[in-house]
Amino acid sequence: MLEALIFICFLLSLVFIFFKSKPQYPFIGDYLTIHANRHRLTEWTSENIRTSPTLTFLVRRPFGQARVITGNPDVVQHILKTKFSTYQKGFFRTNLFDLLGDGIFNVDGDEWKFQRQLSSHEFSTHSLRHFVEHVVDTELNERLLPILTTAAANDTVLDLQDILQRFAFDNICKIAFGYDPAYLTPSLPHAKFAVAFDDAVRISSERFRINTPVLWKIKRFLNIGSEKRLKEAVTEVRQFAMKILSEKKQELTDKSSIQSVDLLSRFISSGHSDEKFVTDIVISFILAGRDTTSTALTWFFWLLFKNPAVESEIVKEIKDKSDSLIFDEVKEMVYTHASLCESMRLYPPVPVDTKTAIADDVLPDGTLVKKGSVI
Repeated sequence: MLEALIFICFLLSLVFIFFKSKPQYPFIGDYLTIHANRHRLTEWTSENIRTSPTLTFLVRRPFGQARVITGNPDVVQHILKTKFSTYQKGFFRTNLFDLLGDGIFNVDGDEWKFQRQLSSHEFSTHSLRHFVEHVVDTELNERLLPILTTAAANDTVLDLQDILQRFAFDNICKIAFGYDPAYLTPSLPHAKFAVAFDDAVRISSERFRINTPVLWKIKRFLNIGSEKRLKEAVTEVRQFAMKILSEKKQELTDKSSIQSVDLLSRFISSGHSDEKFVTDIVISFILAGRDTTSTALTWFFWLLFKNPAVESEIVKEIKDKSDSLIFDEVKEMVYTHASLCESMRLYPPVPVDTKTAIADDVLPDGTLVKKGSVI
């Protein structure tokens, strides 16, 4: 009995040491440390980067899986520019394939180049001006501002993140599909597609945080738990996207209709009739335009609330520029632009990007990278 008690105390002391330090052991690697910080992985990652002399460190996951994590600007440029073709989507693609399929954020090589080239038309000066002056301006003045004004007059509490997500969702659906979901209306409707999209993004993202990926793959194979819900959510999202695609095709063949110039129309007009391919692309753009924009704006307004002096300067700048056209005045708002950039530096909407090396390499800080390594 005494021997058993001593043995248990010995094991507990080892566990304590595992949790307090950053050990790397056979089979389990950094599992206990990762698990202890599972509620603050971004913060934990940032702390490790800051304490590393090279701003790069290695995490060993269970069963020998190793990942290189870096915040070194030279390394980031090396991966995303200098050796761009060497670092591809890899397991990122595997985790998000059910939702994104072969969309622009989930492909490499020629497929990526083609989608990027076609999509770039949407971000030309002319397209952006049209988007801001017609789509965003309407959404602002006819939906967002009236809701905020009414809430202020009635002293009503609003979930700002939800409101801004609805605002971004309406905007991106208009630019991607030429379709208005009217998600930001006074009744704040419970749209089935939006809820399904939320669930699909959340569950797909959770796959990245699982230390042993085989677990979610087993759940998917058995069609149980969160993976069952993911399958249902993705089905709902794709059914909605296919419905919009069908309507858009009809619009483009109907010579008498007023045809909109949106992302979906461009892809269909380019000769791509594969419905899955086109829907993959559009779903990717909804993901990019909705969550990143709403997250950035939520943190921005929270920081303004915490820094009233900055808020006063921004209000002053807006008043000084109010005689200009809406698109031109935004370009002239230097202080507001700087504040938004600083907000995204402190709270980046996408704090992590993941790549997989398809060949052995040496990073600028001297880190050796083996083929198949996750960065």
